[in-house]
Amino acid sequence: MIIPEEKVQAVINTGREIVSSGLVAGTWGNISVRLYDETLLITPSGLPYTELEADDLVVVNLDGEVVKGRLKPSSETRMHTAIYRQRQDVMGIVHTHSPYASVFAVTHKCLPPVMEEMAMLLGGTVQVAPYQPAGSAELAAAAVEALADRSAVFLANHGMVGVGPSLEEALLVCQIVEKGALVYLLSQLTGTPQLIEEDQVRELRRNYLEYYGQRKV
Repeated sequence: MIIPEEKVQAVINTGREIVSSGLVAGTWGNISVRLYDETLLITPSGLPYTELEADDLVVVNLDGEVVKGRLKPSSETRMHTAIYRQRQDVMGIVHTHSPYASVFAVTHKCLPPVMEEMAMLLGGTVQVAPYQPAGSAELAAAAVEALADRSAVFLANHGMVGVGPSLEEALLVCQIVEKGALVYLLSQLTGTPQLIEEDQVRELRRNYLEYYGQRKV
């Protein structure tokens, strides 16, 4: 099996970024990118992101079976494969344990899209998946249900997951959730956060998906 070099490098670069930006500590969290033929490339279990090399990454199919690789895949492989099976639009997944997002995960509080960039990128309120043991099939099912058609989900007492049409956007989702969580928490100290109306959220999301960025005309 030939694995596209750009996808390998994307996973390695994303691993370094989530460490350097404080979205994870140690070896927690995980990263994957969809390949072809119903397979995905995922980070190995328990290996520092700063030490990742191409040969360390693992290819698994959508049933979680190892197709290629010498290491054990991430303990959250079940969650990644469940999301890919449910969401054909998802091409990349990043799971982090960032501090401000984790505040919502441990308080079981949803995060509304209080800024336009959140509405555009996340598609609505970030919901909380009920607590289930890490790595379990139950956690995978809970994450898929709470994620629905949006781009992010909190995992109760655990962390968060960001998804996107590319691995780069999945990482951006995690960054925007972390920023949004901080802004929302701080805004409650200075007043009452004013939410964006649901119909405006839908319109912002639609405009982002259809018109934002450099698109062919």
